[in-house]
Amino acid sequence: MTIRNEYLSCCLCPRKCGADRYSGKGYCGMGAVTTAAKASLHKWEEPCISYKNGAGTIFFSGCSLHCVYCQNQIISGELFGAEVSTDELSDIFLRLQDMGADNIELVTPTHFVPDITEALEKVRERINIPVVYNSGGYELVETLRRLDGLVDIYLPDIKYFSPEISQKYSNAPDYFRYASEAVKEMIRQTGKLQYNSEGGLLKGMIIRHLVLPKCRHDSMSIMEWIAENTSPEQVLVSIMNQYTPFDFIPAEFPELQRRVTKMEYNSVVDRAAELGLNGFTQERSSANAEYVPDFDLSGIKK
Repeated sequence: MTIRNEYLSCCLCPRKCGADRYSGKGYCGMGAVTTAAKASLHKWEEPCISYKNGAGTIFFSGCSLHCVYCQNQIISGELFGAEVSTDELSDIFLRLQDMGADNIELVTPTHFVPDITEALEKVRERINIPVVYNSGGYELVETLRRLDGLVDIYLPDIKYFSPEISQKYSNAPDYFRYASEAVKEMIRQTGKLQYNSEGGLLKGMIIRHLVLPKCRHDSMSIMEWIAENTSPEQVLVSIMNQYTPFDFIPAEFPELQRRVTKMEYNSVVDRAAELGLNGFTQERSSANAEYVPDFDLSGIKK
């Protein structure tokens, strides 16, 4: 095993927990070996991401945010997954491409960036589809710079504007400070939106935002920041309506025990339209547990 200094005292994400991930685990819950729960064609991303056969999606285990409402709790909190070497990860990229994937989509990859960059470097001359970096937005600019030239499309969340809300639901009062700087770095790397002849995104950024119950004003503040700090030529905005009140959400968050109302969601969409933002919306039917992936290790091991 290659010993990586980054895992000896881990500071890959804004938590900067300093954990020795060879002898223990970081705030993300992960040790020093890349762990993933599923690799498959995912057909339910935004239309320009899953436009033909679906995104070639790899779901990594662990997470630096641990949001109390996370729909992928089994891999972010319970840490389900199987260990893969960098060579195995490279093989997964190539297998997904051979399956006809529209792109290679890395989901929650931040805490494994050193391994992911090595795996991408090994096969970069053989991959002829875009690489997508799908994250919760809680990123360090220094970590993102390691991906410059390897990632074609960034797909970050901006989850919160208010430090009080980000503290309450993700124990991260500094969330927006880091997410906003991360978005600017991502734009610097990708530039203007570029598409292929089939409408598939080749380069650029989509910012996702999940509307939460009783948080519509916070959501509007995020839309206003995006309008003031980005351009429609660089960024699409995906306003998600899929918040689902799962049974595991603690009783101490009674406001999260219901779905988002039509009024809450539509008020955010209307504000984005007023600001001239371009992108995607979701039907209310998307707030359904059936849309949560079945994390069964498929595609991880041959």
